[in-house]
Amino acid sequence: MKTSSGSSLKAKARKSTSANHSLPLTISLPALLNNKESDQQFRRLIQELLTLARRLETARDYFGRRINVTGPQYNLLMTVAQLEGATGVSIGVVAQAMHVSSSFVTAETGKLSDAGLLRKVPNPSDGRGVLLKLTPPGRTKIHGLFGEIRAVNDLFFGPLNARSFAALCEGAEALVRGSREAMQYIAPREETPEN
Repeated sequence: MKTSSGSSLKAKARKSTSANHSLPLTISLPALLNNKESDQQFRRLIQELLTLARRLETARDYFGRRINVTGPQYNLLMTVAQLEGATGVSIGVVAQAMHVSSSFVTAETGKLSDAGLLRKVPNPSDGRGVLLKLTPPGRTKIHGLFGEIRAVNDLFFGPLNARSFAALCEGAEALVRGSREAMQYIAPREETPEN
């Protein structure tokens, strides 16, 4: 007797779910385990976060293409636009806000400067440093995107209410801190070859 493809998929999902119960736990923190014995909800969260990360990058890359830059360059331009104020913003502050290295910001700043979208001005409080500012064409390009940015963000984050948005912001800040510690754990192990 033939089963429909929908029934077959459901059966595979049930089999996969029951098989997952025999896997070792991927986390040991009691607060993150269901009934102190299952990490299935945690594993689903990881999959959902990975999906969100991919979709956020897709949106970022789309906005970048709209102004003929890469996604990371678009992110850098938006960060400068948000932080530059009247005098400009330092490379270090931009790097910190983006959670990237200063060398990355310096390299991408050079490309964006060559493209006429960003300029470096002397830092009056540090003779060796520079401040970053959008050029008028850079500002025009960024401002031209705001209608689309709002549309995408309203769709992306529309399911949240004020309470869930506040909880997401708090959780994201905590995860950024935790992820920094996880990267510090991984980095030396990546450098050490396995025997």
